[in-house]
Amino acid sequence: MMLMFVKRNRFLRSEDLLAMAPFLLLLSIVAILLLVKRYSKPQKYKNYPPGPTPLPLIGSLHLVDHSKPQNTFMKLSEKYGSVFSIQLGLDKMVVLCGYDTIKDALINHADAFSSRPETPSIVKISKGYGVILTSGAHWKMMRKFTLSTLRDLGMGKKSIESRIAAEAECLIQKFASFNGKPFENPPILNAAVANIISSIALGQRYRYDDPTIQKFIHAVAECGKGFENVMTKLYNSFPSVVGLLPGRHQTLFENFQKMEDLVKEVISNQKQELDINDQRTIFDAFLAKQKEEKPQSTVYFHDDNLLVLVSDLFLAGTETISTTLRWALLLMMKYPEIQRKVHDEIDRVIGSAQPQFEHRKQMPYTHAVLHEVQRFGDIIPLSIPRTTATDVTFRGYTFPKDTVVIAVLSSVLRDKAFFAKPDEFYPENFLDSEGKFKKNEAFLPFSLGKRSCVGENLARMELFLFFTSLLQNFTFHAPPGAEVDITPSTGFTTVPLPHSMCAVARN
Repeated sequence: MMLMFVKRNRFLRSEDLLAMAPFLLLLSIVAILLLVKRYSKPQKYKNYPPGPTPLPLIGSLHLVDHSKPQNTFMKLSEKYGSVFSIQLGLDKMVVLCGYDTIKDALINHADAFSSRPETPSIVKISKGYGVILTSGAHWKMMRKFTLSTLRDLGMGKKSIESRIAAEAECLIQKFASFNGKPFENPPILNAAVANIISSIALGQRYRYDDPTIQKFIHAVAECGKGFENVMTKLYNSFPSVVGLLPGRHQTLFENFQKMEDLVKEVISNQKQELDINDQRTIFDAFLAKQKEEKPQSTVYFHDDNLLVLVSDLFLAGTETISTTLRWALLLMMKYPEIQRKVHDEIDRVIGSAQPQFEHRKQMPYTHAVLHEVQRFGDIIPLSIPRTTATDVTFRGYTFPKDTVVIAVLSSVLRDKAFFAKPDEFYPENFLDSEGKFKKNEAFLPFSLGKRSCVGENLARMELFLFFTSLLQNFTFHAPPGAEVDITPSTGFTTVPLPHSMCAVARN
């Protein structure tokens, strides 16, 4: 009966089913072998954190809101506590929620929680290179190199500040070109922020409509979407089978390759121009390390590693900063009274002068607004997964070596114990009773510990200079008749829904 129905509706013919039989048999065998392997050593998970009971093969994938997994995890933490386990596909992992628990893990047990998982997708993407997705000696070397080079190039100093200020002027001119008429800002903000990374990493600046920078931006955005896709999770459980199928996991891999190809294209023209005595970019510093001809030169400072490292910097330093600026402008449109207060403070402290990073010390309200944008925007709800470097005893539970650990940063940024109005946009979360800026230890948009963002200081400078430069010159509002919607879109990063805006020049 079923075969007749299928055949009549032309979904599958009997010969199609026969042709699929070997594939279905292979899939069944692989699944059985993986299950046997997974559960053959039950003692490995003795004294493991509690969590929902998994189903065969899919684990607890059916329980997770894949558009907003942080909401699922925070809901589960209400039942199982701030440390619980969950199985996605065949992969077990531990989830950490709340400021106290996450700080305890990432600061007090920093070494134990400092590794990255070697899942099939991460191995395929990073190839063991770069700084974001690697572990051990390689990660330590690349993090040390990146931090020291950024400092040498002037991170947090006037030399990089001048680059950001120059880009801010270009951004102002672009916004002004619309003459107060509606436009969409993502392509412009993305290109401006990407130009900062490009200038520091490669010594290149692009026009906002240049095809090269737009290809970079598109690849970065698509990579962010691919990480949390169900097909990517299934690929991590069944790489040999799912790797043969089409889906978003394939798009993820393709876009990482596109980024590397673009980097390769840019740097191939610059190698001949290297002056070791005049290092102006991360690219220059990396090639200088190559020419030292020390043992580490061939182990760490080779071209394959350079491609992934530069791609990492674009991935980490473009999408998050431009998304934060998009949230900042959208929230100014939503709350014009807050925008007026920022305008007043800019006029009082900066006037018509060019904004400088030092001005933030005299601008507590603007400083608080930017912190609240990052907190409320919740740009990266979940930390990049980590793994335990050794067997770990943490808060009464035992995590075997190589346990995947996810820190839910949303649970910190919206912790009621630290923020008066965690679910509202409320700059006073960062102001004391006298209107002075106050730090909040639960402000962790850059994560925490040894794997926190290497470009945090650069990001803070970019956000302040871009935001104050734009607010100094424009008043932002929605197009006539349009409502300002601050409902977030979904993905690896939390972004505003598509919208138009008007930038009206201030007199």
